[in-house]
Amino acid sequence: MNTLIKSLTGLGLGAALTLFAGNAMAAGGGCGTFTNAEGVEEHLLCSEAPIDFTNKGSLQNGAKIFMNYCAGCHSAQYVRHSRIAKDLEIPPELVEKYLMVTTDQIGDHITAEIDPEIQASWFGAAPPDLSLETRLRGDDWVYTYLLSFYEDPSRPWGANNLVLANAAMPHVLHNMQETLSQEEFESEVGDLVNFMAWMGEPARHDRQVIGFFVIIFLLVLLIPVYLLNKEFWKDVK
Repeated sequence: MNTLIKSLTGLGLGAALTLFAGNAMAAGGGCGTFTNAEGVEEHLLCSEAPIDFTNKGSLQNGAKIFMNYCAGCHSAQYVRHSRIAKDLEIPPELVEKYLMVTTDQIGDHITAEIDPEIQASWFGAAPPDLSLETRLRGDDWVYTYLLSFYEDPSRPWGANNLVLANAAMPHVLHNMQETLSQEEFESEVGDLVNFMAWMGEPARHDRQVIGFFVIIFLLVLLIPVYLLNKEFWKDVK
């Protein structure tokens, strides 16, 4: 019986660690270092990405931004347009009209509009697939990276990045940033990263909800198991 109690406790702790480990690791993490105008190296902290899979408006806007600004160069080979329509509650006909820029079949995956080999000749390497980018880098890292471009005439595309120095990627959101306030731009980038996080793990919200109730169940179950164990061993000296 003692073994059973230890097993239940271990399961509860394991579930809790699995549920919250990803967020705990990303929170407050560093996004790199940069050299300021005085030539002093400074540590750059990640900004917290506004991830909320229950906000369908944010995810829908993020999908629009991704297809308009990212899908020209980047693929998302593990994401189907039909899944976007279903999970993000977008009518299929609207997905076909506004979001399918590289295919005419709603069941197809997202592919890059420009041939990767051509892009490799431009940038030195083909842009990476973005299906799992937030899982690889972290939501906060991607969010901070997209907010950290600055003008740098010495770079081939006229821009550099505080998070990833000398990045080959141009500042593709430059025109958007020029036409919006800083708060509005951060909101748009937040929606984009929210959508990218959804692409990386569409079931994340469901997993977290189910995991929470599993932990509650195990903790509640521990009470009668403990009392039963106490009753069994009360006469044992």
